[in-house]
Amino acid sequence: MEGVAFIGDELTAAGYRLAGATTYVVPPGEAADALATARAQAELVLIAAAPAREISPAALAAALGATRPLTLVVDDVLERDAPPDLEQLMRRALGVEAA
Repeated sequence: MEGVAFIGDELTAAGYRLAGATTYVVPPGEAADALATARAQAELVLIAAAPAREISPAALAAALGATRPLTLVVDDVLERDAPPDLEQLMRRALGVEAA
């Protein structure tokens, strides 16, 4: 298995490639296939928020909930499309914070 895989835009992927990650720059509609490939080959999968939104909620939840490989949604280098604020979502779900 490889170490780190990144799925996202070309600019952000260039930085991850320099750090030694395997990168997947995918056209719209192909993020789910790239995620499946990356999960089969890497120990850590990082996916930018934009392609993560293209994946079905069930498939993304399964990937994020799995312990192997660890899968995380991350910002792109320009912070154009930030991932959801999980802490805020959990606070709202628990009734600690109003929506």
